[in-house]
Amino acid sequence: MHALISVSDKTGILEFSRELHALGIKLLSTGGTAKLLADNGLPVTEVADHTGFPEMLDGRVKTLHPKIHGGLLARRDLPEHMAAIKAHGIETIDLLIVNLYPFEATVAKAPHSTASASMTAPSAIIYRAFKPMAAMPCSPPSPTGAL
Repeated sequence: MHALISVSDKTGILEFSRELHALGIKLLSTGGTAKLLADNGLPVTEVADHTGFPEMLDGRVKTLHPKIHGGLLARRDLPEHMAAIKAHGIETIDLLIVNLYPFEATVAKAPHSTASASMTAPSAIIYRAFKPMAAMPCSPPSPTGAL
């Protein structure tokens, strides 16, 4: 089982990721989050290492790759989906842990700063709405530990 973690607000993500790891879930993450997890001793695979393609365009293109979206979108109940991802060396991504980019706060500081916003969370949440048998999205826990 794999979890993709891509968060701008990292509150509680370290503890949450420790719990996922303790459950045997493999961690896959983007830049700053991957660094935080690795620096705190958690085994994590950086998305760029997973895809073989670097982050680019000021961080806007991190997860827009078939190895990510194929892993998220593949319906586990359809043998043809599972065969297709297997044929292309794509592993399923079963949990999607994201929070939305803080647009309002960012724009208040620098009006043109939304150009660097990651599309990971919005695109993955939209995909999930259309693929009920694919990955399960959730947001990191609140300070109380609840999802």
